[in-house]
Amino acid sequence: MISPHDLFIDGQWRPAADGRRFVVHDPADGSELAQFAAATEADCLAAVDAAADALSGWATTPPRQRSEILRTCFDILTAEREQFAGLIVAENGKAYADALGEASYAAEFFRWFAEEAVRIGGDFRLSPSGDKTIVVRRDPIGVSVLITPWNFPAAMATRKIAPALAAGCSVVLKPASQTPLTAAYVVEVLRRAGVPAGVVNLVTPVPAGPAVSAMLHHPAVRKLSFTGSTEVGRLLLREAADQVVSSSMELGGNAPFVVLPGADVDAAVEGAMVAKMRNGGSACTAANRFYVHDSLVEEFTARITVAMKGITMGPGADRSNELGALVSPEERDKVARLVDQAVADGATLALGGETPEVGAFYPPTVLTDVRHGSEINQIEIFGPVTAIVSFNDVDEAIAMANDTIYGLIAYVYGDPAQALAVAQRIDAGMVAVNRGVLSDPAAPFGGTKQSGLGREGSSEGILEFLEEKYIGIEV
Repeated sequence: MISPHDLFIDGQWRPAADGRRFVVHDPADGSELAQFAAATEADCLAAVDAAADALSGWATTPPRQRSEILRTCFDILTAEREQFAGLIVAENGKAYADALGEASYAAEFFRWFAEEAVRIGGDFRLSPSGDKTIVVRRDPIGVSVLITPWNFPAAMATRKIAPALAAGCSVVLKPASQTPLTAAYVVEVLRRAGVPAGVVNLVTPVPAGPAVSAMLHHPAVRKLSFTGSTEVGRLLLREAADQVVSSSMELGGNAPFVVLPGADVDAAVEGAMVAKMRNGGSACTAANRFYVHDSLVEEFTARITVAMKGITMGPGADRSNELGALVSPEERDKVARLVDQAVADGATLALGGETPEVGAFYPPTVLTDVRHGSEINQIEIFGPVTAIVSFNDVDEAIAMANDTIYGLIAYVYGDPAQALAVAQRIDAGMVAVNRGVLSDPAAPFGGTKQSGLGREGSSEGILEFLEEKYIGIEV
């Protein structure tokens, strides 16, 4: 599939103002895929201006018309699903099956929010004193800057664009510089579906910081929606504070996977493989810390080691491979360093741990005897590494699960009643009970603590792009 290699501003694909470009690589072999336009600060501000000019027209477009455009995007992405997945594989490196799953997931946000666009509610009631009628409208918040990461280059874009457009907002999308081709393809689909000029804009500034800061200080920008690391999220919140820009943040995770005494080990291993290895472990929802009861830890470790050993690793272009490359050699080296440090801290390497010589690959890896509180338990691994900690008391497991600045998602396996009781005590925005995957366009996605602010998906997702206006009418 051919994806545009330029910026998209005011309905036109165009090069950067100064003509600069940056190279997009295939992480499987390091080869050059494309040279993409490197937006200047002036390009980014031009995109904001275009979005501001288009806002009024789009905000007053009938909801049904906005809905039909989003539904058309779903239809196009579904029809081109296999080619779409191939593009994701090429620049992201993930396995084809993971890319195919992401392509479907990304399309679903357009279908879901096509339906939400025509269901934006409000309120109408008599005041308690009887002196006025209270009318509450929900109006588009305004020009929205959307910043997305490399690990799900399609789904993270559509999860933001779809509710913003459904609400009546215009947007400027800034994707990760490692994966701009997927974002450009999604924007081209929006153009093909009939989105008016200026409503959707795409910029790829390199370096990103100064240009993003300039956009957040533009008086027309009223919303920031960011998915990425907690560290960058903190910086963006500081930038957004100057103009009091409403901010939604889907930040880092450090998901615990708790296996309670009496749990079905086969089911727990099956769920662990999904929770850990979906997207090669490069997901904020990936299980990071495995807390397994003493009575089950030996059996669980043996079985998950066998399962991990059976995974085939190689370029995602070969559809038989189950584990592709990480997005860059730098990401691979980060994972390798965490594993090496864990072993130095006393963990046992049961499987993997060796870096291949070619490509940004890292093999399925299992660590046992991991010490709770070690570095590998404190930050996101973002790779195919299972770090197992044993416990002998359920209260201890809950305390360890909550011993983190993050609170995005957790996984609990065990007797349903006990697992539900434990889930209610874990401080996270989402908890999966006896299942290894939880994300769904129809469910609110988001975390507690330093894992973020606000929710994406579900009926809550569109509310992030709406503001309430109260109108009082004399009785």
